Amino acid sequence: MRKNSVKNTRINGEVQRVLAEIIRSEIKDPRIAFMTSVVSVEVAPDLKTCKAWISVLGDEKAQADTLAGLKSAEGYIRGQLARTINLRNTPQIHFIMDQSIAYGVNMSKRIEEVTAADREAAEINKGKENEEDQ
Repeated sequence: MRKNSVKNTRINGEVQRVLAEIIRSEIKDPRIAFMTSVVSVEVAPDLKTCKAWISVLGDEKAQADTLAGLKSAEGYIRGQLARTINLRNTPQIHFIMDQSIAYGVNMSKRIEEVTAADREAAEINKGKENEEDQ
């Protein structure tokens, strides 16, 4: 199976959906933050391994604790995945912390700061031009 085939894309989507459901409803580890989401999943074409990008709403400690909790529950999650999805092989899951949402929020804040500074500079320049005209 090729990496970007329709079958692989469907498997990625189904594994992502099931992983999100397992993490949300079945895992009771207190280390795993309430606002944990599965951003993306990439299953290898041979179905042996799976990379799951996880996003956690919270500080660095909450992210580290959630990642540790997911890694400790990896066997249970894999078992539940095998029961839910009928695949030839159940992939070994590797959880990766995804920082893209936090990065996007940070960049939006910076863009707003720059545009606000530009507006202030434009108003100051406009005020100076009006003073020169009088």
